[in-house]
Amino acid sequence: MTDHNKPLDLICLGRVAVDLYGQQIGSRLEDMGSFAKYFGGSSGNVCYGTARQGLKSSMLARVGNEHFGRFLREELNRVGADTSNLITDPERLTALVVLGIKDQDTFPLIFYRDNCADMAISKSDINEDYIASSRALAITGTHLSHPNTREAVMTALEFAGKHQLKRILDIDYRPVLWGLTSPGDGETRFIASDEVTQQLQSVLHHFDLIVGTEEEFHIAGGTTDTLAALKAVRGVSNAVLVCKRGASGCVVLESDVPDTWDDVILHSGVRVKVLNVLGAGDAFLSGLLRGYLNNENWEQACAYANACGALVVSRHGCAPAMPTKEELDNYLSRADSVPRPDLDDHLNHLHRVTTRDKEWPELNIMAFDHRQQLTNLALELGVDTAVIPELKKLILKAGELVAKEANLEGKVGCFVDSTFGQEVLNDVTGRGWWVARPIELPGSRPLFLEHGNIGSQLIDWPLEHIVKCLVFCHPDDDDEMRLEQEFRVAEVYKACCKSGHELLLEVILPADMDRADEHYIRALKRFYNLGIKPDWWKLPPLSAESWDKVDALVNERDPHCRGVVILGLDAPMDKLQAGFNQAAGKSIVKGFAVGRTIFMEPSRQRLLGKIDDEEFICQIKANYHQLIALWQTRG
Repeated sequence: MTDHNKPLDLICLGRVAVDLYGQQIGSRLEDMGSFAKYFGGSSGNVCYGTARQGLKSSMLARVGNEHFGRFLREELNRVGADTSNLITDPERLTALVVLGIKDQDTFPLIFYRDNCADMAISKSDINEDYIASSRALAITGTHLSHPNTREAVMTALEFAGKHQLKRILDIDYRPVLWGLTSPGDGETRFIASDEVTQQLQSVLHHFDLIVGTEEEFHIAGGTTDTLAALKAVRGVSNAVLVCKRGASGCVVLESDVPDTWDDVILHSGVRVKVLNVLGAGDAFLSGLLRGYLNNENWEQACAYANACGALVVSRHGCAPAMPTKEELDNYLSRADSVPRPDLDDHLNHLHRVTTRDKEWPELNIMAFDHRQQLTNLALELGVDTAVIPELKKLILKAGELVAKEANLEGKVGCFVDSTFGQEVLNDVTGRGWWVARPIELPGSRPLFLEHGNIGSQLIDWPLEHIVKCLVFCHPDDDDEMRLEQEFRVAEVYKACCKSGHELLLEVILPADMDRADEHYIRALKRFYNLGIKPDWWKLPPLSAESWDKVDALVNERDPHCRGVVILGLDAPMDKLQAGFNQAAGKSIVKGFAVGRTIFMEPSRQRLLGKIDDEEFICQIKANYHQLIALWQTRG
């Protein structure tokens, strides 16, 4: 295999697009009510999927100078793929694909690719030094369908051959993209065409590895007899041929093609319930290339490939369904006992937590999602509650200034509610802040949700917003209270798993019950026993010994948990300092999320008219800075 010390393992040249997936399973496209936006395009999916499998992958294509083009670039960056040669086209729009899932065999699909950005890739876009920096080059057959893209492909292949890269072809046959069907018929997978066969066969000698379904080898070989087609391909190419045979698995042909399937070793696939075959081939190639480019044997490479494909066909979407390396390895270790990956709790949890795109090693969060406390303060002072939204905008202003002055980039966050803080939420969203918003009815016990059904709420939330659920619970609650609250928390957790939002579970022991540290540990253990694995915990200050127990429990039950943030409960600064000191050196504790200690007294003074907006901001800034200093000097 080529030099492992090269900067890149793989360059992917071909289609990259935005997929708009209909969300109503079983509907015609005509009847779809909503669509989910995903990263897509065959080459893009392979770049994305191989990056998730740990390869140093790079995308060579064009995207539009607009929102969708930026989305594709950002998605590749999130999985660690290189986008240095993902060119922004100033004149064309990013390609779109609209698709749906009618049933196991019907997937209506429309390509919007008329003069799109990725079809404008040209010979001049292919940089020899860039190609030489990689160990392998992967091409998709679609880019052989147009003279302009074909010239770009041939230039890239020439440089790849010159610098001894492994050259890979995914036949990726879509008749509509070769002009063989009506523009709206993207679903048809095979139409015989002597012209397409000739075009493909004229370049097959350039490749070291050719991958396709039986139908794709039919078009490459010019016959619908699969073995005859493979022989025809072998007649013009010495490449290793990997033929996908659906649920049965795949075959690898390194030399002559035999006369009968009995003489071919079948690398068995994993049988799963199929939700969506779209993207399965891209997932297959991603897994195959993990093994191929890591010099593993074909049996192992095909195991990766078949398992990747099996996981993707059981899920909605293409790129987002791609497994991570940890997830795939876990699945392969027990695939025979997982007939329905989509229903396997552990596998789904791994997919959820190992695909996160941002780390938060430390957090200095200002919490001002308070509704009841500020409402009560306004009523106490005889002030209209309509002033609260303006107050929250001023608190955000103070937080912004502190974030800049204290250099909190990557550490700053806030808790904000939609009841009084919707404008604040709109303002802070998209800045890269850690943002959480509450769903509980303030003070409710048993837990009730402020705005009703959790599913109907989350459909409107930005994905970056973290669901914060505060539950006043105690391990010694009576059965009726315990069961009602546990049911609601479980419902919230399942909704977050479905929607893709992270969940922060805040646990506070009721004021009228024993509040010893041990009860918090018991409460966490109970939620884990129920299968509830929040991304974050929010807890009051505990003793150093108790934090060690929390750390051990979380790492045993969910080592992917992001950690704990410490709440304030309107405690004075000296008490918070003592709590911070107890958390010193405890890796499970990522920071603090404190509110009333920072803003409550300044809010009282502002509502009384004793201070103006400027002084209000100054006082909050001072308190926030002091809290950050206490956290940074804990010990």
